[in-house]
Amino acid sequence: MGGHGVKPVPVFHGVDRARFEAEIVPAGRPAVLKGLVADWPIVKAATSDEALADYLRGFDNGRPVRTFVGAPEMGGRFGYSSDLKGFNHEQMTAPLAELLRRLLAGRGDPRMPHVYAGGVPAPDVLPGLPEANPMPLLDAGMERLTSLWIGNRSRTAAHWDLPQNLACVVRGRRRFTLFPPEQIGNLYVGPLDFTLAGQPISLVDIVDPDFEAHPKFRAALDQAEVAELEPGDALYLPSLWWHHVETPEDFGAMVNLWWRDGPAYMTTPLLTLFHGLTTIRDLPADERMRWRAFFDHYVFQTGDDPVAHIPVAARGVLAPMTHDLLGRIRALIGRSLQR
Repeated sequence: MGGHGVKPVPVFHGVDRARFEAEIVPAGRPAVLKGLVADWPIVKAATSDEALADYLRGFDNGRPVRTFVGAPEMGGRFGYSSDLKGFNHEQMTAPLAELLRRLLAGRGDPRMPHVYAGGVPAPDVLPGLPEANPMPLLDAGMERLTSLWIGNRSRTAAHWDLPQNLACVVRGRRRFTLFPPEQIGNLYVGPLDFTLAGQPISLVDIVDPDFEAHPKFRAALDQAEVAELEPGDALYLPSLWWHHVETPEDFGAMVNLWWRDGPAYMTTPLLTLFHGLTTIRDLPADERMRWRAFFDHYVFQTGDDPVAHIPVAARGVLAPMTHDLLGRIRALIGRSLQR
Protein backbone atom coordinates (compact mmCIF):
# COMPACT_ATOMS: atom_id res chain seq x y z
CA MET A 1 0.00 0.00 0.00
CA GLY A 2 2.35 2.65 -1.29
CA GLY A 3 5.02 1.87 1.33
CA HIS A 4 2.89 3.11 4.19
CA GLY A 5 3.02 1.18 7.46
CA VAL A 6 -0.67 0.70 8.27
CA LYS A 7 -1.26 -0.01 11.95
CA PRO A 8 -3.20 -3.13 12.97
CA VAL A 9 -6.71 -3.09 14.43
CA PRO A 10 -6.55 -3.96 18.15
CA VAL A 11 -7.14 -7.66 18.86
CA PHE A 12 -9.25 -8.87 21.79
CA HIS A 13 -9.47 -12.42 23.13
CA GLY A 14 -12.27 -14.03 25.13
CA VAL A 15 -14.74 -11.17 24.70
CA ASP A 16 -18.15 -11.82 26.25
CA ARG A 17 -21.31 -9.75 25.97
CA ALA A 18 -20.63 -7.75 29.14
CA ARG A 19 -17.20 -6.67 27.92
CA PHE A 20 -18.47 -6.03 24.41
CA GLU A 21 -21.17 -3.67 25.67
CA ALA A 22 -19.04 -1.98 28.34
CA GLU A 23 -15.72 -1.65 26.51
CA ILE A 24 -15.73 -2.45 22.79
CA VAL A 25 -18.87 -0.65 21.55
CA PRO A 26 -18.46 2.54 23.65
CA ALA A 27 -14.93 3.00 22.29
CA GLY A 28 -16.43 3.50 18.83
CA ARG A 29 -13.45 1.92 17.09
CA PRO A 30 -12.94 -1.30 15.12
CA ALA A 31 -11.87 -4.38 17.07
CA VAL A 32 -10.82 -7.88 16.07
CA LEU A 33 -12.58 -10.41 18.29
CA LYS A 34 -10.28 -13.40 18.00
CA GLY A 35 -12.03 -16.78 17.84
CA LEU A 36 -15.40 -15.28 18.75
CA VAL A 37 -17.44 -17.66 16.54
CA ALA A 38 -15.04 -20.59 16.37
CA ASP A 39 -17.73 -22.77 17.98
CA TRP A 40 -20.42 -21.87 15.45
CA PRO A 41 -21.75 -24.99 13.68
CA ILE A 42 -21.13 -23.33 10.30
CA VAL A 43 -17.47 -22.74 11.18
CA LYS A 44 -17.03 -26.28 12.48
CA ALA A 45 -18.71 -27.64 9.37
CA ALA A 46 -16.39 -25.70 7.05
CA THR A 47 -13.54 -28.21 7.22
CA SER A 48 -13.39 -28.03 3.43
CA ASP A 49 -15.02 -26.05 0.65
CA GLU A 50 -17.26 -28.99 -0.18
CA ALA A 51 -18.29 -29.44 3.45
CA LEU A 52 -19.30 -25.79 3.76
CA ALA A 53 -21.26 -25.99 0.50
CA ASP A 54 -23.12 -29.04 1.84
CA TYR A 55 -23.89 -27.22 5.09
CA LEU A 56 -25.33 -24.22 3.23
CA ARG A 57 -27.39 -26.42 0.92
CA GLY A 58 -29.12 -27.74 4.01
CA PHE A 59 -30.67 -24.29 4.60
CA ASP A 60 -31.02 -23.06 1.00
CA ASN A 61 -34.64 -22.55 -0.08
CA GLY A 62 -33.76 -21.92 -3.74
CA ARG A 63 -34.47 -18.18 -3.87
CA PRO A 64 -32.13 -16.36 -6.29
CA VAL A 65 -29.41 -14.08 -4.98
CA ARG A 66 -27.70 -11.10 -6.57
CA THR A 67 -24.33 -12.22 -7.94
CA PHE A 68 -21.40 -10.11 -9.13
CA VAL A 69 -19.23 -11.56 -11.91
CA GLY A 70 -16.01 -10.03 -13.26
CA ALA A 71 -13.58 -11.19 -15.94
CA PRO A 72 -10.25 -12.68 -14.75
CA GLU A 73 -8.27 -9.67 -16.04
CA MET A 74 -10.04 -7.23 -13.69
CA GLY A 75 -8.03 -8.74 -10.84
CA GLY A 76 -10.97 -9.12 -8.50
CA ARG A 77 -11.37 -5.37 -7.99
CA PHE A 78 -15.09 -4.73 -8.39
CA GLY A 79 -15.87 -1.15 -9.33
CA TYR A 80 -16.92 1.23 -12.09
CA SER A 81 -16.12 1.45 -15.75
CA SER A 82 -13.60 4.14 -16.66
CA ASP A 83 -16.33 6.74 -17.32
CA LEU A 84 -18.17 5.99 -14.05
CA LYS A 85 -21.38 5.43 -16.03
CA GLY A 86 -21.28 1.66 -15.78
CA PHE A 87 -19.44 -1.12 -13.99
CA ASN A 88 -16.37 -3.23 -14.74
CA HIS A 89 -18.40 -6.39 -14.04
CA GLU A 90 -21.84 -7.88 -14.53
CA GLN A 91 -24.59 -8.20 -11.95
CA MET A 92 -27.17 -10.96 -12.23
CA THR A 93 -29.38 -13.18 -10.12
CA ALA A 94 -28.94 -16.92 -9.70
CA PRO A 95 -29.78 -19.58 -7.12
CA LEU A 96 -27.21 -19.92 -4.35
CA ALA A 97 -26.77 -23.58 -5.31
CA GLU A 98 -25.60 -22.52 -8.77
CA LEU A 99 -23.07 -20.10 -7.27
CA LEU A 100 -21.73 -22.84 -4.99
CA ARG A 101 -21.40 -25.24 -7.93
CA ARG A 102 -19.57 -22.62 -9.95
CA LEU A 103 -17.15 -21.72 -7.16
CA LEU A 104 -16.27 -25.35 -6.45
CA ALA A 105 -15.75 -26.15 -10.13
CA GLY A 106 -13.56 -23.12 -10.78
CA ARG A 107 -10.97 -23.56 -8.04
CA GLY A 108 -7.41 -23.43 -9.36
CA ASP A 109 -8.51 -22.33 -12.83
CA PRO A 110 -6.86 -19.00 -13.80
CA ARG A 111 -9.65 -18.45 -16.34
CA MET A 112 -12.31 -18.60 -13.61
CA PRO A 113 -14.15 -15.27 -13.34
CA HIS A 114 -14.19 -13.39 -10.06
CA VAL A 115 -17.57 -14.19 -8.52
CA TYR A 116 -19.31 -13.31 -5.29
CA ALA A 117 -22.69 -12.80 -3.71
CA GLY A 118 -22.72 -10.25 -0.91
CA GLY A 119 -25.39 -9.22 1.54
CA VAL A 120 -27.42 -12.39 0.96
CA PRO A 121 -30.25 -12.06 3.53
CA ALA A 122 -30.09 -15.27 5.52
CA PRO A 123 -33.69 -15.22 6.82
CA ASP A 124 -34.99 -15.02 3.24
CA VAL A 125 -32.57 -17.35 1.45
CA LEU A 126 -31.18 -19.55 4.23
CA PRO A 127 -33.97 -19.71 6.81
CA GLY A 128 -32.81 -21.19 10.09
CA LEU A 129 -29.13 -20.33 9.56
CA PRO A 130 -29.08 -17.40 12.02
CA GLU A 131 -30.84 -19.44 14.70
CA ALA A 132 -28.39 -22.32 14.23
CA ASN A 133 -25.46 -19.92 14.66
CA PRO A 134 -26.47 -17.44 17.39
CA MET A 135 -24.38 -14.36 18.13
CA PRO A 136 -23.43 -14.35 21.84
CA LEU A 137 -22.68 -10.62 21.92
CA LEU A 138 -26.18 -9.47 20.91
CA ASP A 139 -29.47 -9.78 22.74
CA ALA A 140 -31.54 -12.54 21.17
CA GLY A 141 -34.47 -10.16 20.74
CA MET A 142 -32.42 -7.39 19.10
CA GLU A 143 -33.49 -6.59 15.56
CA ARG A 144 -30.65 -7.28 13.19
CA LEU A 145 -29.94 -8.38 9.62
CA THR A 146 -27.90 -11.55 9.26
CA SER A 147 -26.39 -11.96 5.81
CA LEU A 148 -23.97 -14.19 3.97
CA TRP A 149 -20.99 -13.17 1.82
CA ILE A 150 -19.58 -15.94 -0.36
CA GLY A 151 -17.24 -15.86 -3.34
CA ASN A 152 -13.68 -16.12 -4.64
CA ARG A 153 -10.60 -13.88 -5.06
CA SER A 154 -12.28 -10.50 -4.84
CA ARG A 155 -11.72 -6.99 -3.56
CA THR A 156 -14.64 -4.91 -2.32
CA ALA A 157 -14.02 -1.17 -2.71
CA ALA A 158 -13.84 0.91 0.45
CA HIS A 159 -17.36 1.87 1.50
CA TRP A 160 -19.36 2.61 4.63
CA ASP A 161 -22.43 0.93 6.10
CA LEU A 162 -25.15 2.65 8.09
CA PRO A 163 -25.52 -0.05 10.79
CA GLN A 164 -22.93 -1.44 13.13
CA ASN A 165 -21.45 -4.69 11.90
CA LEU A 166 -20.00 -7.91 13.23
CA ALA A 167 -18.23 -9.54 10.28
CA CYS A 168 -17.61 -13.21 11.10
CA VAL A 169 -15.26 -15.25 8.93
CA VAL A 170 -16.46 -18.78 8.18
CA ARG A 171 -14.11 -20.03 5.46
CA GLY A 172 -10.91 -18.57 4.02
CA ARG A 173 -9.18 -15.39 5.14
CA ARG A 174 -10.19 -11.73 5.06
CA ARG A 175 -8.14 -8.56 5.07
CA PHE A 176 -10.01 -5.40 6.05
CA THR A 177 -8.41 -1.99 5.50
CA LEU A 178 -10.30 0.59 7.55
CA PHE A 179 -10.53 4.37 7.58
CA PRO A 180 -12.31 6.64 10.10
CA PRO A 181 -15.45 8.40 8.79
CA GLU A 182 -13.73 11.80 8.78
CA GLN A 183 -11.33 10.58 6.07
CA ILE A 184 -14.12 10.92 3.50
CA GLY A 185 -12.39 13.93 1.93
CA ASN A 186 -9.23 11.91 1.27
CA LEU A 187 -10.91 8.83 -0.22
CA TYR A 188 -12.16 10.24 -3.53
CA VAL A 189 -15.70 8.93 -3.19
CA GLY A 190 -17.68 8.12 -6.32
CA PRO A 191 -21.33 8.94 -7.15
CA LEU A 192 -23.78 8.96 -4.24
CA ASP A 193 -26.81 7.89 -6.26
CA PHE A 194 -25.26 5.39 -8.69
CA THR A 195 -23.54 2.68 -6.68
CA LEU A 196 -22.46 -0.94 -6.97
CA ALA A 197 -24.47 -2.34 -4.10
CA GLY A 198 -26.19 0.52 -2.33
CA GLN A 199 -23.41 2.49 -0.64
CA PRO A 200 -21.01 5.02 -2.19
CA ILE A 201 -17.48 3.69 -2.70
CA SER A 202 -13.95 5.06 -2.85
CA LEU A 203 -12.48 5.26 -6.35
CA VAL A 204 -8.97 4.64 -5.02
CA ASP A 205 -7.34 1.28 -5.68
CA ILE A 206 -6.48 0.61 -2.03
CA VAL A 207 -4.00 -2.17 -2.90
CA ASP A 208 -2.15 -0.23 -5.63
CA PRO A 209 -3.05 3.46 -5.22
CA ASP A 210 -2.36 6.02 -7.94
CA PHE A 211 -1.04 8.93 -5.90
CA GLU A 212 -0.87 11.19 -8.93
CA ALA A 213 -4.60 10.82 -9.48
CA HIS A 214 -5.43 10.63 -5.74
CA PRO A 215 -2.73 12.57 -3.84
CA LYS A 216 -4.84 13.15 -0.72
CA PHE A 217 -5.10 9.40 -0.21
CA ARG A 218 -1.65 9.54 1.45
CA ALA A 219 -3.29 11.35 4.36
CA ALA A 220 -6.00 8.67 4.56
CA LEU A 221 -3.35 5.95 4.73
CA ASP A 222 -1.81 7.69 7.73
CA GLN A 223 -5.09 7.04 9.57
CA ALA A 224 -5.75 3.55 8.16
CA GLU A 225 -5.97 0.35 10.20
CA VAL A 226 -5.81 -3.21 8.94
CA ALA A 227 -7.44 -6.38 10.28
CA GLU A 228 -6.31 -9.86 9.25
CA LEU A 229 -9.04 -12.41 9.96
CA GLU A 230 -9.11 -16.22 9.94
CA PRO A 231 -12.08 -18.59 10.23
CA GLY A 232 -13.78 -18.13 13.60
CA ASP A 233 -12.61 -14.52 13.96
CA ALA A 234 -14.96 -11.54 13.93
CA LEU A 235 -14.45 -7.86 13.27
CA TYR A 236 -16.55 -5.28 15.10
CA LEU A 237 -17.08 -2.37 12.74
CA PRO A 238 -18.80 0.77 14.05
CA SER A 239 -21.29 2.60 11.89
CA LEU A 240 -19.86 4.70 9.02
CA TRP A 241 -16.29 3.39 9.18
CA TRP A 242 -14.90 2.97 5.66
CA HIS A 243 -13.78 -0.59 4.93
CA HIS A 244 -12.06 -2.24 1.99
CA VAL A 245 -12.24 -6.06 1.99
CA GLU A 246 -9.89 -8.53 0.30
CA THR A 247 -10.57 -12.24 -0.17
CA PRO A 248 -7.48 -14.06 -1.48
CA GLU A 249 -8.79 -17.66 -1.77
CA ASP A 250 -10.78 -19.48 -4.42
CA PHE A 251 -13.57 -20.11 -1.91
CA GLY A 252 -14.42 -17.88 1.02
CA ALA A 253 -17.44 -17.16 3.17
CA MET A 254 -18.39 -14.66 5.85
CA VAL A 255 -21.52 -14.00 7.91
CA ASN A 256 -22.39 -10.39 8.73
CA LEU A 257 -24.69 -9.19 11.49
CA TRP A 258 -25.89 -5.61 11.10
CA TRP A 259 -27.87 -3.61 13.65
CA ARG A 260 -28.69 -0.04 14.63
CA ASP A 261 -29.04 1.47 18.09
CA GLY A 262 -31.21 4.44 17.06
CA PRO A 263 -35.01 4.62 17.27
CA ALA A 264 -36.83 2.33 14.85
CA TYR A 265 -38.50 5.25 13.03
CA MET A 266 -35.18 6.66 11.82
CA THR A 267 -34.17 6.20 8.18
CA THR A 268 -30.74 6.83 6.70
CA PRO A 269 -29.29 10.35 7.21
CA LEU A 270 -28.10 10.06 3.62
CA LEU A 271 -31.59 11.27 2.70
CA THR A 272 -30.93 14.42 4.72
CA LEU A 273 -27.72 14.90 2.78
CA PHE A 274 -29.64 14.59 -0.50
CA HIS A 275 -32.15 17.16 0.74
CA GLY A 276 -29.30 19.43 1.81
CA LEU A 277 -28.05 19.45 -1.78
CA THR A 278 -31.25 21.28 -2.73
CA THR A 279 -31.44 23.61 0.29
CA ILE A 280 -27.91 24.40 1.54
CA ARG A 281 -25.03 23.43 -0.75
CA ASP A 282 -25.38 26.24 -3.30
CA LEU A 283 -26.04 29.06 -0.86
CA PRO A 284 -23.45 31.85 -0.62
CA ALA A 285 -20.57 30.61 1.51
CA ASP A 286 -21.20 32.98 4.40
CA GLU A 287 -24.89 32.07 4.59
CA ARG A 288 -24.03 28.37 4.38
CA MET A 289 -21.77 28.74 7.41
CA ARG A 290 -24.56 30.50 9.34
CA TRP A 291 -26.82 27.52 8.71
CA ARG A 292 -24.13 25.29 10.21
CA ALA A 293 -24.72 27.06 13.51
CA PHE A 294 -28.43 26.20 13.34
CA PHE A 295 -27.72 22.54 12.64
CA ASP A 296 -25.13 22.39 15.42
CA HIS A 297 -27.69 23.87 17.80
CA TYR A 298 -30.82 21.87 16.93
CA VAL A 299 -29.59 18.63 15.33
CA PHE A 300 -26.09 17.92 16.63
CA GLN A 301 -26.85 19.68 19.94
CA THR A 302 -23.25 20.71 20.55
CA GLY A 303 -24.27 23.13 23.30
CA ASP A 304 -27.00 23.33 25.92
CA ASP A 305 -30.45 21.78 25.49
CA PRO A 306 -31.90 23.82 22.60
CA VAL A 307 -35.50 23.61 23.87
CA ALA A 308 -35.08 23.74 27.66
CA HIS A 309 -36.59 27.26 27.73
CA ILE A 310 -39.75 26.28 25.78
CA PRO A 311 -42.70 24.68 27.63
CA VAL A 312 -43.09 21.03 26.62
CA ALA A 313 -46.56 21.61 25.18
CA ALA A 314 -45.24 24.41 22.96
CA ARG A 315 -42.19 22.72 21.44
CA GLY A 316 -43.86 21.75 18.16
CA VAL A 317 -41.50 19.85 15.86
CA LEU A 318 -38.79 20.12 18.52
CA ALA A 319 -40.78 17.94 20.95
CA PRO A 320 -39.80 14.32 21.66
CA MET A 321 -40.70 12.16 18.67
CA THR A 322 -44.08 10.43 18.62
CA HIS A 323 -45.93 8.60 15.87
CA ASP A 324 -48.18 11.62 15.25
CA LEU A 325 -45.28 14.10 15.26
CA LEU A 326 -43.30 11.92 12.87
CA GLY A 327 -46.27 11.96 10.49
CA ARG A 328 -46.55 15.75 10.72
CA ILE A 329 -42.85 16.27 9.97
CA ARG A 330 -42.87 13.85 7.04
CA ALA A 331 -45.96 15.56 5.62
CA LEU A 332 -44.28 18.95 5.98
CA ILE A 333 -41.16 17.71 4.15
CA GLY A 334 -43.28 16.02 1.50
CA ARG A 335 -45.21 19.21 0.75
CA SER A 336 -41.97 21.19 0.49
CA LEU A 337 -40.53 18.73 -2.02
CA GLN A 338 -43.60 19.03 -4.25
CA ARG A 339 -43.15 22.75 -4.81
